[in-house]
Amino acid sequence: MHRLTEKALRINSRLLLACTLLLAAPLLAADKAQREPVTIEADSAMFDERKGQSIYTGHVVITRGGMQIRADEVTVYTEEDALKRIVANGEPVRFRRQREGEKEIRGEARRLDYRANDEHLLLQDQAWLTQGGNRFSGQRIEYDMPRERVTAAQAGDGSQRVKVTIQPKAKSPSPENGQP
Repeated sequence: MHRLTEKALRINSRLLLACTLLLAAPLLAADKAQREPVTIEADSAMFDERKGQSIYTGHVVITRGGMQIRADEVTVYTEEDALKRIVANGEPVRFRRQREGEKEIRGEARRLDYRANDEHLLLQDQAWLTQGGNRFSGQRIEYDMPRERVTAAQAGDGSQRVKVTIQPKAKSPSPENGQP
């Protein structure tokens, strides 16, 4: 009886460890992303260190790890030399993220708001987002990157409804569907 209890405790401990690691994986990825350097290219830049704010205009390109933002004008907010938020405007603003082992994410809108601490992306005004083959479009699209959760909303006047296209997964070859 004592051996059975020890064995059950070892199995439960392993299951608890596995679940903890699975739940922590998105947080570890977000933490790694926050430690990557930010590179900004633009036609002009203005810095206000007291406010922790910098404004970039003209063909702005921001890269951080596998993430890239392209816009006409970008405001970057920092706190204690750490990136906090990026607000971008453009005709359009383009977003792309490709990390090793993850699906590519692309998006476009006239306004982008990215919170670095929780990797939350908000696209507004003629927005669309693709992940893999799936596409979401609407007036407002929110994307919680660690949770891979998309929320889309229509324009207040109903002029731009939400549209979602979900691609079917490719079938794997099997004897049932007549393939070897």
